[in-house]
Amino acid sequence: MQLYPYLTFSGNCREAMTFYKACLGGELTIQSVGESAVSKKMPKQMKDCVLHATLSKNGMVLMASDMVGEKGLIKGNNIAVTLNCQTEEEVKACYAKLSEGGVANHPLQNNFWGALFGDLTDKFGNHWILNYTKKHST
Repeated sequence: MQLYPYLTFSGNCREAMTFYKACLGGELTIQSVGESAVSKKMPKQMKDCVLHATLSKNGMVLMASDMVGEKGLIKGNNIAVTLNCQTEEEVKACYAKLSEGGVANHPLQNNFWGALFGDLTDKFGNHWILNYTKKHST
């Protein structure tokens, strides 16, 4: 079983996912409403909205869409994307890039559990937790 975060946007999914690709790397696929089978059933103003996007890299998968329910987009602090990095350089680079234009809530710092850890809110209002568990020499 695997668990993947799925982010919902309100018209700026393409911009956000392109930003995340620039920060994290990987392969980005985007399908717009206009490119899909549901296009004929949707209002014309939605044809450029993202029906589904996937960013993947080495087992990491981040999915997103512009498809918002009737109540509209409600952002809260009840979800975060956790990014476990493979190296100290990677976690530092990702933190720096993802926090651009956002808020560095807790800058990266060494923690008692042996990890370099921090969190941020990106410029799209999404919360990220970044972690690099240091390897212990034996």
